[in-house]
Amino acid sequence: MKGFDELRRLMVEEQIIRRGITDKNVINAMLKVPREKFVPPAERGSAYGDFPLPIGYGQTISQPYIVAYMTEKLKVKPGDRVLEIGTGSGYQAAILAEIGCEVYTVELIEELSKRAKKILNELGYRNVHFKVGDGFEGWKENAPYDAIIVTAAPKKIPEALKLQLKIGGRLVIPVGEYFQYLYRITRTGPEEWDTEKLIAVSFVPMVRGN
Repeated sequence: MKGFDELRRLMVEEQIIRRGITDKNVINAMLKVPREKFVPPAERGSAYGDFPLPIGYGQTISQPYIVAYMTEKLKVKPGDRVLEIGTGSGYQAAILAEIGCEVYTVELIEELSKRAKKILNELGYRNVHFKVGDGFEGWKENAPYDAIIVTAAPKKIPEALKLQLKIGGRLVIPVGEYFQYLYRITRTGPEEWDTEKLIAVSFVPMVRGN
């Protein structure tokens, strides 16, 4: 039975680097963050598998490659201010925090937000700020952001998120219902955005708060 450190190294080599991820910050973060801490105890043996896992409340922790791919497409660097919509397990926030970003993460389900906060605090991350709320509204008080990452799929891109980007800021988001694609939107001016269609994906739906 391989230990978690060895499984993590193999995950990065076989699932991340082999599929073309080259950003050293992303690779190093994926090597350091203990993914097994972010999955339910019953799923820990599968923590480094090449697939998403259930985390309760109808939500999932994304496949490792998708986490790496989306993070690379964000083009973040240490010191960047990043908004995450959909805290979920907290794993994506941990990857961004390990890179050295100042992370603002919004989660609709209070129990998931609390659980993620506890895990991240135990791991020593102090550069992650949590909010329970409607992701469609973003977190305006801390805008503008260098990057925004969304880990659930709305039917269309929320305007509020686009407006919370800095000029030059990037938004990486899955969009669609039955067929979803990942998009990267770059704010190129006060009322101008460049949109790139990336890859087909499958995320849980993004839902509004009551």
